[in-house]
Amino acid sequence: MVSGNYTTTSGFILLGYSNLTNLQGLLFMVFLIIYMVILIGNGVIVFVTMLDSTLHTPMYFFLRNLSFVEICYTSVTLPKMVANCLAEDGKISFIGCAAQMYFSLLLGGTECFLLAAMAFDRYVAICNPLHYTLIVNSEVCASMVAGSWFVNILAHFGQTYLVFSLPFCESREINHFFCDIPPLLELSCVDTFRNKIAVFIAVLLFIITPFFFIVISYIKIASTIMKMPSAQGRCKAFSTCSSHLTVVTLFYGSAMIAYLKPKSKGSVDTDKLLSLFYTIMTVLTPLVNPLIYSLRNQEVKQALRKAVLRFFLFCS
Repeated sequence: MVSGNYTTTSGFILLGYSNLTNLQGLLFMVFLIIYMVILIGNGVIVFVTMLDSTLHTPMYFFLRNLSFVEICYTSVTLPKMVANCLAEDGKISFIGCAAQMYFSLLLGGTECFLLAAMAFDRYVAICNPLHYTLIVNSEVCASMVAGSWFVNILAHFGQTYLVFSLPFCESREINHFFCDIPPLLELSCVDTFRNKIAVFIAVLLFIITPFFFIVISYIKIASTIMKMPSAQGRCKAFSTCSSHLTVVTLFYGSAMIAYLKPKSKGSVDTDKLLSLFYTIMTVLTPLVNPLIYSLRNQEVKQALRKAVLRFFLFCS
């Protein structure tokens, strides 16, 4: 039996950065600008890769889906963070909190799978170019994207149910800027060992496994590139996967900084400032993803120029 007061139906309070009262206006502007840049940048990538026929290839099909996921992922957390910078209480309903956690897990897991699918695309293109169109055809690409969504939709529904079926203590204050599993488990009045095992399995399946698949793919890619006879061929082969490798490094690097940070022994204000830094790190990938693929890719830059020209011709 669980003693004490607890609830499973009332809402929660997202503490976020509520104690940094002098920075609320600045945080509001920073988060709002970041969100708008993410929407515009990734929206342009989706728009251009969809309309330009020269970009109707597997690599850009995956990029379009990745940018769409980035838009959705940041839309789950950043608007609420922006609103809480102006609100005094930071309230979020029980259903709203469950939905926010579910979609953040779903979209984060889907992004990991998409990055692995993009690594597979680059592996086949470089290591088995003669059979590339046969192996990575439109049906295979659509199946990999659909599978990424389907598996995560089912798995994280169960994860969310396990968390929100717990009885929560009288304190409803979540010491975080959005509803995430670790801070919610801290509010539970019962043992959460089962939930921690489920989290470990989910991390292993949806984060670690795709990461190792990406690492193995790039080891084989690097081995193939080093065997190429000409330096020009090696540079050209590496340039086709450099943007993806940069995004993977930023994605997993920021995730490790954000979620594997050590417990701070400083003041509450120091913890909040560190949390603010880690927040910026978690949105770093969707923020710079359009820049990486547009500035480092001639095909995307040409498509962007054509899109801008068509827009001005249409307006004139």
